[in-house]
Amino acid sequence: MRLSRISAFVILAVATAILIVPTGRSHAAEVVGFSDLRFRPGTIVVKNSERSLYLVLRGQRAIRYRVAVGKRSKSWTGSAYITAKYVKPDWSPSAEVRRDFPHLPAVIRGGAPNNPMGVAAMTLSNGNYAIHGTNRPGSIGRAVSYGCIRMANHDIQDLFQRVGVRTPVIAIP
Repeated sequence: MRLSRISAFVILAVATAILIVPTGRSHAAEVVGFSDLRFRPGTIVVKNSERSLYLVLRGQRAIRYRVAVGKRSKSWTGSAYITAKYVKPDWSPSAEVRRDFPHLPAVIRGGAPNNPMGVAAMTLSNGNYAIHGTNRPGSIGRAVSYGCIRMANHDIQDLFQRVGVRTPVIAIP
C-alpha cells in the first residue's frame, strides 16, 4: 500500500522533530517561538537572566538550550562571534581562575574527566570566553562560570553541528 503525500509528510515531520529535539529530562533542547525580529536566523542569542541560549531559526522560531552563565560579576552582554571550534579541547585556566584556584594544573587535557570544557568548545571573539560543554551537568541553569556559556555535552554537540566560525553571538541581560 502506498502512503499518501500528506501521510509521508507527517511521518517525515515527526521523525525530523525527534532527531532535532533531544528528549529526556536533562536540559533537552526544544524548538520554541522566537518573535524578536532584532536577531537574524543563524544568530546565537544568550539570555543571561533566563539561563538560556537560542539559535534563531527562520519563521520566528529558535532552538532553546538551557545553559549556565557567568556569575553575577562575571557575566557579559554585548556581541561577539565564533572564532574557532574544537572537539575535546585542552583547557588552561585564565589568570583570574588561577588566582582563585592556585592548585589547578597549567593544562587539563581534552577528554579528561576533570576538563571543564566537556566534549566541545567554540571560542568567542570577545576575550577568554567560549560556549562549551561541561562535565558538571548540575551547573546547567545556574550563574556559576567566569563568563563562559556552559551547555550539557549533548547540547553542545548539537549546536556545534549547526553553526560555524563567524556565527554571531549576542548576549543580553
